[in-house]
Amino acid sequence: MNIIEVANYEEMSKASADFILKKIKGSEKVTLGLATGGTPLGTYQELVKDYKKNETSYSHVHTYNLDEYVGLTLDDPESYHAYMCEHLFHPVNMPLEQTNIPNGAAPELLQECLRYDMLIESIGGVDLQLLGIGENGHIGFNEPGTLFSTSTHVVDLTPSTLEANAKYFKDPSKQPTQAITMGIATILKSKEILLLASGERKQEALFHLLRGEVTESVPASALNMHDSVTVIADSQALKLVNSLGK
Repeated sequence: MNIIEVANYEEMSKASADFILKKIKGSEKVTLGLATGGTPLGTYQELVKDYKKNETSYSHVHTYNLDEYVGLTLDDPESYHAYMCEHLFHPVNMPLEQTNIPNGAAPELLQECLRYDMLIESIGGVDLQLLGIGENGHIGFNEPGTLFSTSTHVVDLTPSTLEANAKYFKDPSKQPTQAITMGIATILKSKEILLLASGERKQEALFHLLRGEVTESVPASALNMHDSVTVIADSQALKLVNSLGK
């Protein structure tokens, strides 16, 4: 596992954007697994800055998002589809027909999970999967206790995850309590994984990932079973690793 330490969130975002741009510019066709939330937002802002400056083409890029809330339609302003359109797809002129996000409003959620998993299986896993890490070690919406063998599935969101994401909803009482998420087994099919972590609140999760046991009680620890993982983290997130993990 390759660990890149940076000073702060801004440096993390620039470093991760450079990492992704190298893949985009170095390939005739590239598939990216994308994440949402606060952690990758700065990365997307850096990609937009690059597009405005260099007009980098995304015509050969195909994307597959990690997750979507159950019950939200594509045009719901609080859906992850809307998030991606606002923060990346529209600003870089990404062909929307080349973007893929689970349909949280599908009438048959199990069939939607199977469809999405088969879609990723058909391409042999994404070329580069972008991940954040939760304070409890979750990746995607795979909470502690999720089997490493789990494929794309519907998950009941934990109180801590609901609390962490409540700020993204104008009316937290209408926040969905379920989501469709890529499973850990699906994530591990990625050819390469890039995990981002910033802030002191992530230090324990990062310590368990980098220095702890591989256990289903820390979902991110499954990444130790993958042979091509890069972690870009700031000094606050690496504080515990640097003080106790040497």
